[in-house]
Amino acid sequence: MPPTNGDTPGRSAGDHRRNPRRRGEELENAILTAALEELAEVGYAGLTMERVAVRARTGKAALYRRWPSRAELVVDACAAQRFFDAEVPDTGSLRTDVLAVLRLLSARLATSHGDILRGLLTEIMHDPEFARLVRERVHTAGPGPIQILLERAVDRGEIAPWIPASRRATVAVDLLRNHYLLHGAPIPDDVITDIVDDVYLPLLLAPPNAAARPADGAAEGGGSAKSSGSA
Repeated sequence: MPPTNGDTPGRSAGDHRRNPRRRGEELENAILTAALEELAEVGYAGLTMERVAVRARTGKAALYRRWPSRAELVVDACAAQRFFDAEVPDTGSLRTDVLAVLRLLSARLATSHGDILRGLLTEIMHDPEFARLVRERVHTAGPGPIQILLERAVDRGEIAPWIPASRRATVAVDLLRNHYLLHGAPIPDDVITDIVDDVYLPLLLAPPNAAARPADGAAEGGGSAKSSGSA
């Protein structure tokens, strides 16, 4: 019996020795594609390195040489396929742009993307090193598309130039993701509208440290019509 190597599938994968031998990028692409197909079929919870190896027609050793765990494999598969990216519409208005992107993200969360996101977040909660890996390699449902929309809004003069680099930039996507994790999908459209109109846009249009200003004005004995109008 010939020795087992990294691109020789195990007994459960069948005999594929007649296939051309794959190395390097070709083999990695086959494994990443197999991982995505497994995610779509069985979800993150059901994905195993053995199943991916069988689908990719290779051996588990070929996977473990590149990815020490299934979590790291999934991260790279999602990053390679830009799995969590969303289209970035240009409607000419910040409000309608944000609504469009959140609706696109909501639709994706109702598919296998949502299950993958839940799986990744579960791993993040239990493994700080994996959390760092996700932050470095994958944008999980944003803020990439939102960042583009905000930069356009700056160019149109709708918001201040400091907004895209602030913590306020990610709030809409954070709220959408949190609603999904608590309530599942589909996310009602009125929830998306409330996030944009009641929280996100007022936050983007408020000046820096606006929450502290009413107290400051009261301490100064203000409250005059003139001072409140200039806040």
